[in-house]
Amino acid sequence: MTATSTSTSTSTSTSTSTDSGISTDARPDGRRAWIGLAVLALPTLLISIDVSVLYVALPSLSRDLGASGVEQLWILDIYSFLLAGLLVTMGGLADRLGSRRMLLVGGAAFGVLSVVAAYSTSPEMLIAARALLGVAGATLMPATMALIRHLFPEPERMAVAISVWLACFMGGMTAGPIVGGLLMERFWWGSAFLVGVPVMVLLVAVGPRLLPEQPRAAGGRLPDAASVVLSLATLLPLVYGLKEVARGHAGVAAALAVVVGLGAGAAFCRRQRRLADPLVDLALFSDRRFTVGLTTFLLTGVVMAGVSFASALYLQNVLGLSPLHVGLWLLPQNLVMLAGTLLAPRLDQRLDTVGLVWGGLVVAGAGLLLIGVVDTDALGLQVTAMVLASAGVSVPMSLVMNLIMGAAPPERAGSAASLAETCGELGIALGVATLGSLLTLVYRGALPGLLPGGTSDAAAEAAGEGISPASAVSSPAVLDAARVAFTEGFNVVGVAGGLTLLVAALAARRVLGRRAPVALASAA
Repeated sequence: MTATSTSTSTSTSTSTSTDSGISTDARPDGRRAWIGLAVLALPTLLISIDVSVLYVALPSLSRDLGASGVEQLWILDIYSFLLAGLLVTMGGLADRLGSRRMLLVGGAAFGVLSVVAAYSTSPEMLIAARALLGVAGATLMPATMALIRHLFPEPERMAVAISVWLACFMGGMTAGPIVGGLLMERFWWGSAFLVGVPVMVLLVAVGPRLLPEQPRAAGGRLPDAASVVLSLATLLPLVYGLKEVARGHAGVAAALAVVVGLGAGAAFCRRQRRLADPLVDLALFSDRRFTVGLTTFLLTGVVMAGVSFASALYLQNVLGLSPLHVGLWLLPQNLVMLAGTLLAPRLDQRLDTVGLVWGGLVVAGAGLLLIGVVDTDALGLQVTAMVLASAGVSVPMSLVMNLIMGAAPPERAGSAASLAETCGELGIALGVATLGSLLTLVYRGALPGLLPGGTSDAAAEAAGEGISPASAVSSPAVLDAARVAFTEGFNVVGVAGGLTLLVAALAARRVLGRRAPVALASAA
């Protein structure tokens, strides 16, 4: 850090009056900043747990509430649907109204709505509560990252803080089903929602004293209303359309939703260029760190989500593992991902940043290429491939998030964080939709040539719908053919994902350049 920046940091650390009337440092230093990070990690962990914990609670709550199949899908999806759709809007609001204020309001709302969800008496009530929880979650996510950017202005400390944040998010995704299973064994389904209430009470209680307020964009004015509407018209249809494709419902409605989203996105970008105070400052994309970071974040999300989706199906449908055993075999890759994320800042201090980014993507791509030779009985090879891929992407994911946040000025940290998180959410939806569709396409193309002679039309049609319908067919030969066809689809998905990451690695190396790390560190 230069002398000028140190002086600036010192001057801005003077005691100021907060919105809540509590006197607090504008930018805590040392131990207080790390305690603040621990406070910010709690809602991050909770939000990620909330995404996955409901998978375990769904059967129980469906029985108690009498939820239909369609209602179950809405209970599951409405949370992540609105979370992804509102991130950009909430990031812009955080920049203008203050990230700490947005965090505390969102935390209080999340706690109250969790109680409402836990004691819902009908599927409609639970769907509404989950929808509002998604809105509150979208408020929390960019505000959390923006506050981390303000708490840790130095590149080295910010890199560590971002790694901890990412590790908490990934840890929550891993722990969600486990936490849900433990709760379902001892309590009723509503306990899956109540687990977050004490966390939010703690956040609201200690947040005003431990968390600073970052500089505000546009003097605290509300964002352009038309931009907010266009951002929603972009993201909500896109997420909906991609989710429908991922479910195999690639019909007119899904296609129309994607077209509407893309059209609204083009209108949104045009409006941002004309506004003096845009909701999203497109000038951020002129910084190659920001652009490469977002692109890498999106592509790794696409590839890893799609391949992980296919991998879980392979473990269950081809190898015949139970859901519990699938979860256990997924633990190694999740633990490696966590370890790599936490090690990334230390590696970055010793090695070349660009080398770590593109080298990690090469390792991940090579790991996924191994899936190309997996057969119908290759548990060890499949686990090895996914562990390599997870280890490879973990370091670049942490480093590019640091590049994204370091490229944004403090008053635009909320917008930068919301764009990164939106890319992550869209990457997951796009990955499951595209690579899942590729898997289905290859499966259905390979199956007819693998079915034994004399297979009835009914059996062939059932097998064409997937391995689960094929298992209902009495002929073991038909089921074996379905497993081979699925494995061929899995092979293609792995190779496609691996090649995508290798191309991304070459592009990152070319765009960032060899001398970028020194410049990046000083610029951040």
